Amino acid sequence: MSEFMGKNGFQWFVGVVEDRSDPKTLGRLRVRCLGYHTEDLIKLKTSDLPWAHVMNPITSATVSGLGQTPLGAVEGTWVVGFFQDGSDAQQPIIIGTLPGVPSELPNTKSNKGFQDAVNGVYPKYTETDVNRLAVNAKSVDSSGRSADVETNPHSSLTIRKADREQSIGRADFNEVPAFMSDLDNQTLAADDGTNFNEPAVPYNAQYPYNHVYESEAGHIREIDDTEGAERIHERHATGTGYEIHPNGSKVTRVKQDNYDLVTGDDFAHIKGNQSTTVDGGVRVFVNADASTDDQNYTIQVGKGANVNIQVDEGDVNIVTAEGKGDINMKSGRNINLQASQGIRLQSSTVDISVSGQWTETTKDKTEVTTLHYMEAKSQTIIGNSEVDIDGGRIDLN
Repeated sequence: MSEFMGKNGFQWFVGVVEDRSDPKTLGRLRVRCLGYHTEDLIKLKTSDLPWAHVMNPITSATVSGLGQTPLGAVEGTWVVGFFQDGSDAQQPIIIGTLPGVPSELPNTKSNKGFQDAVNGVYPKYTETDVNRLAVNAKSVDSSGRSADVETNPHSSLTIRKADREQSIGRADFNEVPAFMSDLDNQTLAADDGTNFNEPAVPYNAQYPYNHVYESEAGHIREIDDTEGAERIHERHATGTGYEIHPNGSKVTRVKQDNYDLVTGDDFAHIKGNQSTTVDGGVRVFVNADASTDDQNYTIQVGKGANVNIQVDEGDVNIVTAEGKGDINMKSGRNINLQASQGIRLQSSTVDISVSGQWTETTKDKTEVTTLHYMEAKSQTIIGNSEVDIDGGRIDLN
């Protein structure tokens, strides 16, 4: 090497990336340099250009896979760098990329270099290379002031606005009137589940405060420092992503399935209310591994609130495995049962213990077709028309 950078001058260059398929996977690029290489692809093929190493920032270790991979430039990217071997110009090192405003789109049939001559992909348009989300170009009214309407919106922004969900239903509970006036039975008040809307997209970026990264596939990350419109937004090309709004609210959207896998415990604390709307079904499996006997499903409702369960059309089923468990109910006051048709009990035995008065009131007829033994301090049987007692033996004491 006749010359060496730092000893015999500094040879720098500006050029265009024409190949990034580094066979050594080091992130190297083939660059056609202005003033060093002809634009004629016949005289100097892209495959004959020297490989250029890419310089990473000091914040990236760039060793053993640590730090940021030296990838990002594409065919058609303008870069600036220097030659490590001076005027020999065979060991280029790239120190950065240069945005601009392309004057024309790539032409794969021109036999000219300084462009994406092989793939013909980049640049995609003849406008500033700065991302549209960062520019946020807006229309101007007759007075020269911004009309606050995006004139060249990013496609992802248009899709996000169209995807916004509104009038999402919430759980409802209909009023249940009191049905036993002589007991302490009160009307169960209705609990109307008013609909809710997904918040509007808060995007209102102003150049140059929105810092945007977009990949070739369309994955996007925004850190927007626009005053009054500060946001953080991360989005997969499919539309799955999240956005933190200027007021701190967060909206998450998952376009397909969502999985949360926790090896340890999971804790959540919601200081306000929670509303969950499920268009399909819900399954909860507790103590799935059956490793212990005390992994319970416990629900506690604080003072002054109710547990409301409403089935619009269907059944409420509570089942324990045969011979495996009881169903226990305890009320600090009354247990009120109301059925529009019938109430049926089926069991091998029925044990009822009444410490006070037992009252049965029927509008039609009460029939007992088996051995019926009742013992109570006070028992009243009332029939609107007649009461029939029929048995092989009747003992009254």
